[in-house]
Amino acid sequence: MRVLKGAEVSAKIKEEVQAALAKCKGAAPKLAIIRVGENPDDMSYERGATKKMEAFGLRVESYHFPADISDGEFKEEFQKINGDADVTGILMLRPLPKQICEKDIERMIDPKKDLDGISPENIAKVFAGDSSGFAPCTAEAVMEVLRANEIPVEGKRVTVVGRSMVVGKPLAMLMLKANGTVTMCHTRTRDLKGACQNAEILVAAAGKAKMLNGDYVGQDAVVLDVGINVDEDGKLCGDVDFGSLEGKAAAATPVPGGVGAVTTAVLAKHLVQAAQRR
Repeated sequence: MRVLKGAEVSAKIKEEVQAALAKCKGAAPKLAIIRVGENPDDMSYERGATKKMEAFGLRVESYHFPADISDGEFKEEFQKINGDADVTGILMLRPLPKQICEKDIERMIDPKKDLDGISPENIAKVFAGDSSGFAPCTAEAVMEVLRANEIPVEGKRVTVVGRSMVVGKPLAMLMLKANGTVTMCHTRTRDLKGACQNAEILVAAAGKAKMLNGDYVGQDAVVLDVGINVDEDGKLCGDVDFGSLEGKAAAATPVPGGVGAVTTAVLAKHLVQAAQRR
């Protein structure tokens, strides 16, 4: 079984980003990372994104706000960042605390700076097949893994397990745009095993530790695991039991070190694209 490592894909994206940067005039594009509260997962992702931007030669600035900030005060601060001409792109770490209306922020964010595809305009463009919008970084990272490893989607049977707006739904649209034949499933799908076994490309994005194993995988299928979970031993794992894929899957992404490692590289790519579109 071929292991599809994210680091190799990230390195290819870095080359593309730096080639595009060489054509940009003036200061390097700037990413604003906005975090409310001290959620460990958010802080970990922020560190990873910051490190990636700096490694790619991009500027990054973090904006931190207390978890108990009021809805009105946060929106006022957010609008300052949103309107800052020096900020090329924005990454909003979510979910936001309950007192803040997340839907309002999604509507407020400048679509041209919305690098993670949360605005209604960008979501609509993804569903319309319009590449001028930004798709969520994780969904696009899956496509980048396939592209970098020269695994074609066209004409293939693709099963996506998971229906979130972060991965499942937008990814299904990206797969359709690439001429895949897409089946969308979720944790309540009847005969989930049968739907998965039929797939030539299987994507697990339901957020449930090791919910799929080799029995769910068709012979020589390509498996992309988007899940990031903690197993009973306290170790990071995906939605797929990776060890059970040997002898069944032709190729698969590991967790950690797979799709997640590509997501921040896609964020950097989006940042440069935002600069180019100005």
